[in-house]
Amino acid sequence: MNDMMPVASRDDLSYLRADFPILSQTVRGKPLVFLDSAASAQKPEAVIEAMAQTMRTQYANVHRGLHWMSERTTDAYEGVRAKVARLLNANATNEIIFTSNSTAAINLLAHAFGDTMQPGHAVVISEMEHHANIVPWQMLRDRRGIALRVARITDDGELDLDSLQSLLADGKVGLVAVTHMSNVLGTITPAARIAELAHAHGARLLLDGSQAVVHGSVDVQAIGADFYVFTGHKLYGPTGIGVLWGREALLEALPPFLGGGEMIASVSFERSTWAELPHRLEAGTPPIVEAIGLGAAIDYVEAVGYPAITAHEAALTAHALTRLASIEGLRILGQARQRGGVISFTMANAHAHDIATLLDRNGIAVRAGNHCAEPLMRRLGVNSTARASFGLYTTMAEIDVLADSLDRIRGFFG
Repeated sequence: MNDMMPVASRDDLSYLRADFPILSQTVRGKPLVFLDSAASAQKPEAVIEAMAQTMRTQYANVHRGLHWMSERTTDAYEGVRAKVARLLNANATNEIIFTSNSTAAINLLAHAFGDTMQPGHAVVISEMEHHANIVPWQMLRDRRGIALRVARITDDGELDLDSLQSLLADGKVGLVAVTHMSNVLGTITPAARIAELAHAHGARLLLDGSQAVVHGSVDVQAIGADFYVFTGHKLYGPTGIGVLWGREALLEALPPFLGGGEMIASVSFERSTWAELPHRLEAGTPPIVEAIGLGAAIDYVEAVGYPAITAHEAALTAHALTRLASIEGLRILGQARQRGGVISFTMANAHAHDIATLLDRNGIAVRAGNHCAEPLMRRLGVNSTARASFGLYTTMAEIDVLADSLDRIRGFFG
């Protein structure tokens, strides 16, 4: 990273592109324009090197060895737990549970927390949820007889708080599980207000922060959340590592989800006893190298600084909304007042897959499809959309390349 100028003084973070080796290549003879960071972000050299160095010089299993390499790797692995706790402003490191991704973290809660709920209790989600925050609760409903309620969104793509409050009114909701930032609309939900409403009616709050933690700082204490999940590969880290944060008292009350090594204190053929948090909820050999990669990604993001990242992406988003809105026949989905760097759109007479294919011929990577949010697509009255999503390495020039290419595609489809 270039240290010649304080990062916080820069509105343009394009100089950071040099830290991401993959961005220097060409695709189909054109410079790569990567606008699919909401699906999975690219990795800085610092993350790549941290993982490679671990495997080259000190790889060993953690928590189980008395030799030098195991102790060294255990220290590095557990050091990441402290970094995550700092990132989220958790009260303690044992509130940080490592999983394989956000989906696994939500499934853990759907089993462990869900199994503490009684038939007749309910879980509330919203119309804008990712499948990962829908399907586990449907499975809980079918397994345990827990009701599943869905809060509406407005036509602008914001969470309808009146709808949410009406679903909470009977006091039977045990958990509200909603996105902190939509992966389709870019909508940033009013997390602190949602927490107030949930707690006022005796419910706990789970926030899916898979997108939100990438675009701005998260303080779980200030929000008032009870559980928070995110995944490493969207935060410039590797796949295979995710995080569940929960308040210590709530995590202590959860029964184990998976059984086996690491999560036990003792085992006999008659009975087993469980380890203390966080290990009680982390069965088996953990994602060691991936966790160290996540730690390097957190270091990188914190060195850049969330104020700079948020300002940069806000400027990109404003510019993109202006440019795309000027293209005849192009419809931007969602007009939320608070939003991050994700824009989904349709174009008259053109299928989203055709748009993405033609953009790819110009070296531009976007996502097309339902974005793992089929119910939201139906709510919006579409089958699929094209989606451009931004990272800290995205530039204004890339937004212009996208807009110019879309204007030509509009002409092609008439």
